Amino acid sequence: MREKSKIAKGPLEKKLNRIGWMFVSGASALIIVFTFYPVVDALRLAFMSGKGNQLSFAGMGNFQRMLQDETLKKAFFNTFLYLIIQVPIMLILGLIIASMLQNKDLRFKGLFRTAIFLPCITSSVAYALVLKTIFANEGLFNTLLTRCGLISEPILWLNDAFWSKMLIIIVITWRWTGYNAMFYIAGLQNIEPSIYEAADLDGAGSLQKMRYITAPLLRPVILFTSITSTIGTLQLFDEVKNITNGGPANATITISGYIYNVCFSYVSEFGYASAIALVVVIIIAILSALQMRVGDKE
Repeated sequence: MREKSKIAKGPLEKKLNRIGWMFVSGASALIIVFTFYPVVDALRLAFMSGKGNQLSFAGMGNFQRMLQDETLKKAFFNTFLYLIIQVPIMLILGLIIASMLQNKDLRFKGLFRTAIFLPCITSSVAYALVLKTIFANEGLFNTLLTRCGLISEPILWLNDAFWSKMLIIIVITWRWTGYNAMFYIAGLQNIEPSIYEAADLDGAGSLQKMRYITAPLLRPVILFTSITSTIGTLQLFDEVKNITNGGPANATITISGYIYNVCFSYVSEFGYASAIALVVVIIIAILSALQMRVGDKE
């Protein structure tokens, strides 16, 4: 009987398989055309050199050129500066905010969670214009600092090399801290409350509970957010482009911003831009692997 049922179901299963493949074929074709093909073509372009469409094989010429490109070196320096300073601050702040929002005695939790998540879904152009106005030489922030007696002269947030970098760090921290906090909140909700109750009975303080309970149990979530934040920072573009446009004098330019300039702002050199992008991909892969090895001991 079982053999007969298998034989009977054979044609039906084949028909269902054909129908299933018909449904996924369109999406698969789009993924191949708009994702896989550009990746392969970018890899090919990385070994080509020339202006516009006039490209010729250059071998390792683009990669040798990178070693002499001072603007690219500055872009790498700026990007890794943002990465080293901003990512740890953002992750720690996100964890602290998540712990505060998980307080069972806190009222209006939904309102606070919405408020902390709003920056990351706000249009980058819209909030960039607002922040440029707030941090202008005579803007709201400098006015408040002056009236409080903290500064005697306005801080040149948009025109000074040091302060413009600090502004970018402040902006991306403000925008993405809430994004990571949402992951931490989800992770904290899966921790058994009795663990914290036992810690309270043992006299553990807030810092001790954070170090010995929250952080270890949230290790997979912290690992995930650290990897995604690293990738996002290495691809940083919107904030710099909309607020400082890489200035002053390339003081805030990032790798993605320089790739954009090489492709569209200067004489189009798609081969050189693809070579830089390939290096960024390799760096992201190496850093992600290192974070996985350090963070996931299992």
